[in-house]
Amino acid sequence: MKPKTTDDLCRELFESNNIDDYIKENQALFSHTSAAEALANLCKKHPISKIALARRAGMSEVYLHQVLSSRRNPSRDRLLCLCLGMEATLDEAQALLRQSGYAQLDPKIQRDAIISYGILHRMELAEINDKLFDKNEKTLF
Repeated sequence: MKPKTTDDLCRELFESNNIDDYIKENQALFSHTSAAEALANLCKKHPISKIALARRAGMSEVYLHQVLSSRRNPSRDRLLCLCLGMEATLDEAQALLRQSGYAQLDPKIQRDAIISYGILHRMELAEINDKLFDKNEKTLF
């Protein structure tokens, strides 16, 4: 099957008269990665002990284990905390959000801009939460 861009898929979807035909034709292109799988792939790129990751991400080891074993589905904010904990790049964080079915960070949204800045500048989670709090935005945890 020839690779299709997101634009190609959007065009096909808009022009399609039957959603079932569209799905059947493009089934192989749909993302089937769970948050746990996407996170496990990212953890391979950023080797860090699970204890250290949980501590740096502001969560319990039990919760992290449940996420990695697919018993819990983390929220967008929890995934961002994990990205910060393992010092993922902004591109890696965006990919993790996308693969997990969450909205990517949007620089037009103040809260997302602060989080993006923190990721880009390798700020600690507590620093980012302080800046979010200072700007009357919801903290990551």
